[in-house]
Amino acid sequence: MNIQGIMKQAQQMQRKMQETQAKLGTQECEGTSGGNAVKIVLNGKSEMKSISIDKSVLDDAEMLEDLIMAAYNDAHQKVDAMMEEGMKEATGGIGLGGLKLPF
Repeated sequence: MNIQGIMKQAQQMQRKMQETQAKLGTQECEGTSGGNAVKIVLNGKSEMKSISIDKSVLDDAEMLEDLIMAAYNDAHQKVDAMMEEGMKEATGGIGLGGLKLPF
């Protein structure tokens, strides 16, 4: 394969990655903890879009802090998995050594 062909493929992959970034940035993942007592929704850029806290856990600040962190981490793991899958689709399954979409 010549250098022009390689450059053309690289440009196509870059365009696909940009399209994937835009698409995934609008998708949302929900994380929960405490039997759904705390729910956090993150978009594909890991920006928090909403948080819901059941009134039953408001009396214990330390527990609530733990539940919020656990729900956030749950949502963030789902965002990472979504991004990894998006990267696989954008690159046609070519492994790029653990690179993630740049958000």
